[in-house]
Amino acid sequence: MNRRTFTSLGLSTAAAAAATTRLWAESAKPASSGRHFYIAVIADSHIIDSDYHGQEETPEDTESLYHTATRLTAARDFINSLGPRIEQVFHLGDYFHDYPSTDYDFYFTHRTRVDIAKEITDGIHAPMHLLLGNHDYGVPGVSREFTHRLFQAKYGVAPYSALDYKGWKFLQLNCFLGDTWDIKSPRYDQGTGSLGERQLQWAEAQLAEGKPTVVFVHYPLWIVAPTEIGDFGLHPLLRRYREQIKLVVSGHWHKWVDFAHTFGPQHYVMAATRYDENASMLIEIDREGQTCRFLNAGLVEWSTHYSRRYGASVPL
Repeated sequence: MNRRTFTSLGLSTAAAAAATTRLWAESAKPASSGRHFYIAVIADSHIIDSDYHGQEETPEDTESLYHTATRLTAARDFINSLGPRIEQVFHLGDYFHDYPSTDYDFYFTHRTRVDIAKEITDGIHAPMHLLLGNHDYGVPGVSREFTHRLFQAKYGVAPYSALDYKGWKFLQLNCFLGDTWDIKSPRYDQGTGSLGERQLQWAEAQLAEGKPTVVFVHYPLWIVAPTEIGDFGLHPLLRRYREQIKLVVSGHWHKWVDFAHTFGPQHYVMAATRYDENASMLIEIDREGQTCRFLNAGLVEWSTHYSRRYGASVPL
């Protein structure tokens, strides 16, 4: 796949859909051999509801929120259209945009953005695994315990988790459980992510199993505390296990950024469906070679919100 192969110019919706199906099939290796499988990653959908009346930092940011449901739906439909099929989907957080109420019971007597987001992603034809982003929390007005209780009740989602699938491990880390997000801590600083000692110990135990691993965490590593207890922290863990960690992917910045191997393993920050329905990562996993490949990297407009739309530059 490269930019010469794909373009959005001159294609009807039907033609673009047909081109997408064909070109994906050409780029992705047949799944029937069992060697390869495919995952998709999306982030920062920021779903709102009719109770949203906010004003964001810029007019563009405010305007974008009124299109988030449409764009997430389009991203979902695109992922569903692919064959070989996507087998797992990961959402990197900021599923919805802030809390319309601090009353827990409110979310069980009203249809809110918490429900709308789930209604959209329930239509994905593969299991979806959800991380928590900073907007999924409401600190300090809404406690972290409130969020964890609500996410468990509504989505069955724990604060952090691991998926073991076809010999690979997918770690879904939570960078809002450490001191930097504890309002009682002298280190409190919402601009910095931290995991907390318990989660760091858990992550190290997961990595010690030796499986090829992909790590997901909402904040880019640039703004995650390197160490938290002495010299123990996420950054040293990533460097220690850099050979088995094949990829680290974050969201939050709403733009595409390639940190290469600055932190040890390859680290990408991905754009948001909030701004662009084409903001997804399609990743091929090679079970035999223990490698992964970011198939649509050639369509990314780095350092922007945007990716090129899939379409064909040649007659069908």
